[in-house]
Amino acid sequence: MKIKAKIKISGENTDLTAIPLMRDNIDTMKTVVKAKSAVTYFEADKIGSLIASVDDYLMNAKIARDIVELAVGEHDKPE
Repeated sequence: MKIKAKIKISGENTDLTAIPLMRDNIDTMKTVVKAKSAVTYFEADKIGSLIASVDDYLMNAKIARDIVELAVGEHDKPE
């Protein structure tokens, strides 16, 4: 039995966050990027493998998003 998961991220510059992450996709992952959203589909035979893949993806997405925010000036600026 295959276990499946889907993660959707959205917002301004989502493509700048999601497209670089696609390089790390393994055979059991697929990412679809649209105007202001990206959906990554995961599939695994074991729940532990799925959890590990999703955890790794989310950590990388957080770092990528932080970098994009700094690069395009979206990060909160001190007053």
